[in-house]
This record gives sequence, structure tokens and C-alpha cells, in this order.
Amino acid sequence: MSGLDDAFFLRQAFAVARRAREGGDHPFGSILVDADGTVLMEQGNGFSAEGHDMTAHAERLLASRASRTYGSARLRNTTLYSSAEPCAMCAGAIYWSGIGRVVYGQSEADLKAATGAHPENPTLDLPCRTVFAAGQQMVEVVGPMLSDEAALLQAEFWGDAS
Repeated sequence: MSGLDDAFFLRQAFAVARRAREGGDHPFGSILVDADGTVLMEQGNGFSAEGHDMTAHAERLLASRASRTYGSARLRNTTLYSSAEPCAMCAGAIYWSGIGRVVYGQSEADLKAATGAHPENPTLDLPCRTVFAAGQQMVEVVGPMLSDEAALLQAEFWGDAS
């Protein structure tokens, strides 16, 4: 489906994650890119910004906004780039929004190992591929990619926060 420069756009999602951290939030970020390479929207983690909402993950917030803004027909030909693998909740939101492709940095299993049992990130280690495979619409998944760079975003944060 894609002729996009995945590494380029994934690093843009990493930049969004860094900005989320600089703004006082968890270091997760995502961007939505159309088939022509136009960035349609970006979203950092919203845990703090949304009043300590444990469901305010970057991917879920972006998928909800994208669904309201573009609709599933247009989203089928978009890629969501995420600094970390979408959790089961986020994968469900991505699926229901109609986004057709996901590229992620750090795997959910690696994130779980990095954050441990931190109360602000009780990682749900269920691969997004498993969630998407249970659906009736195909969602293409690429990742983990640039995982060392992605893991550094998390190591710097959770090491300070624990």
C-alpha cells in the first residue's frame, strides 16, 4: 500500500513523543499520513493534559479525531506512525476508525520490560497484529522499526519517573 518513507515519518512521531514529554506528559506520539505523504494530524500522549485519563493514549486520541474529521473511506489509505506499538485499546480504535496501515517503533513487549509495573503505564502486552487479525478489515502493520531510538524515548522517561 505504501511508497512512503517509513523511517522519516516514524522519526516525526518520535519528535511528537518528545514534545509530549516536554509538555509534562508521557513520551508517546503518533502522526497520521495520507498516501501522498501529507501529514494530516499529530497527537502526543494526553494522560496529564486530559486530567490523568489512563485512556488518553496518543494513538487512541488520534484515531478518534481522524474518524470524526475524515471518515473511514479516506482513512483506509492512511498510515498511522506511532512511537510505540499500539496497545489493544489503541489497536481497536485504529481498527474502528478505518486507518489502513500502522508503523510503530518500540514493541509492546519491550515497552512492558522497560516500564515494569509503573502505575501510570500498566502495559497490556497483546500485539496489535493479534487485535487486527481478529477483525474483518485488514490493517497492514510494520514494526518494530527503529526500535533502539524508540526505546530511548521511554528509557529516559520511566527511569526518571519510577
